[in-house]
Amino acid sequence: MRNDPGSVEAGRSLRQHKRLYEQAARLVRMGAWECDLATERLTWTAGVYDLFGLPAGARLTRSAIVDRYAEASRRELELVRAEAIRFGRGFVLDSEIRTWRGETRWIRITADLAFAEGRPVRLFGAKQDITGEREAWHRLRQRAEHDSLTGLANRGVFDAHYRAMVADARDHAGVAALALIDLDHFKAVNDRLGHAAGDECLRQVALRLQRLFGDAVLVARIGGDEFAVLLRGPLGPGRIAAMLARASAALCQPIAWNGARLAIGASIGATILGRRRGRAGSEVFAEADAALYDAKAAGRSAVRIFGAVSAPHETRARRSVG
Repeated sequence: MRNDPGSVEAGRSLRQHKRLYEQAARLVRMGAWECDLATERLTWTAGVYDLFGLPAGARLTRSAIVDRYAEASRRELELVRAEAIRFGRGFVLDSEIRTWRGETRWIRITADLAFAEGRPVRLFGAKQDITGEREAWHRLRQRAEHDSLTGLANRGVFDAHYRAMVADARDHAGVAALALIDLDHFKAVNDRLGHAAGDECLRQVALRLQRLFGDAVLVARIGGDEFAVLLRGPLGPGRIAAMLARASAALCQPIAWNGARLAIGASIGATILGRRRGRAGSEVFAEADAALYDAKAAGRSAVRIFGAVSAPHETRARRSVG
């Protein structure tokens, strides 16, 4: 019995399209999936098995698969899935998973619904590995938000946090104090030993600040040898003063470089944010800046808190935040 030429051609075309799909799916690390809503039975193509680190054809249960999602991604997936079924609409969601091989991956889930007699009966769509995309975006964000020399938050990030803080008139977004730190004798190190020594000073100071203020809302480099710290509240004035005194002592320790010991210091000026609420952003920064000015005038390597001890109540600002 002869095969129908039309059937032969249709079969050849189907195999060709399947081969093209599988090639494209491997290229973009993607696979197709569906879930029967009545039974929760999953059907995957080989690409999705590979994403989860499973051999093709392995037994699937939805509960076991959902357990592979990171906690935050799992909560979001279940919420978005329930809303999709309830309102009869598809969704696109990026989720973090941990494969059966122990790898952490990010996948993009694209989903739509199939209906029977007006009711959703199947979820179906594609899952694609976007780990490389996420890592690339993370690197771009790191470069955009962090100082390239020290790794601390840069001036732009500080300004954004600062504006958000002063916009919250109730509690300054949980910030207890703003501290400004200016290195003493830094120019002398640069002039005498060169920029390589100066750069090492800045890197070591950044590491010390991260250790000293590990619980801070933000530690940032806001200028050449200037740093800012937003201390997380609640903290009383006495505790803030003690923390800044310890920081000053630690920052005054010599820095080892090329067999030499680089002597630097740090003047610190701060303003406590819980004392008077509703201050303008420029006023808050000006208070900390005035306290820093007084610390410098006191002989350097000193700490001054605006409105306390010898710090005057009038502000003598040299700069302002944008």
